[in-house]
Amino acid sequence: MRSAVVIAGGRSTRFGDADKAVARLAGTPMIRRVADRLAAVVDELVVNCRVDQRAAIEAAMADYPLSVRFALDDDTDEGPMAGIGTGLAACEGEYAVVVACDMPFVDPDVVAYLFERAEDEGVDAAVPKLDDGWYQTTQAVYRTEAMATACENALARGDRKILAPLEELEWLVVDEAAIDVHGDLDTFENLNTREEFADAQSRF
Repeated sequence: MRSAVVIAGGRSTRFGDADKAVARLAGTPMIRRVADRLAAVVDELVVNCRVDQRAAIEAAMADYPLSVRFALDDDTDEGPMAGIGTGLAACEGEYAVVVACDMPFVDPDVVAYLFERAEDEGVDAAVPKLDDGWYQTTQAVYRTEAMATACENALARGDRKILAPLEELEWLVVDEAAIDVHGDLDTFENLNTREEFADAQSRF
């Protein structure tokens, strides 16, 4: 079984007062656009979010073809790494792809390739790194139990850096050239502002 975790618990401060996870992108809530692109390559979906977001996200996920579960944040301000750990701890699959809710162009071919790299090489994580030097930790595949434990350990020692959990894991870097061969680099585009959101509307 392969799982997916969509991270939606951020405060979206650059987006204004609205929750961008359920903001309608060309008529469809953004989180649903992300989930729909993952449906062909995973067997279950876990949504990590705050308690106050759950009802709206549940409505956005109505009639989704896969099982959907919620992994709610106990502490809402611990950052994305905490959300990753919470989401992964709720998964049933050995491996899960983690995708931020603001990545509506996520490419299922890229996701499938990341799963293959992690599974075939037996590592705890397959994390893309683009030529600009940024690790794409919110579009990566993790061994669920190992990464969830590593996130918990990092938080316990007060280290909230997004790469901190990987320090105790066996993981591999997937470079931009490899991603480009297997899919579309737009997969990593994220929408943080109203302007970015408006620009993306025309592409759907």
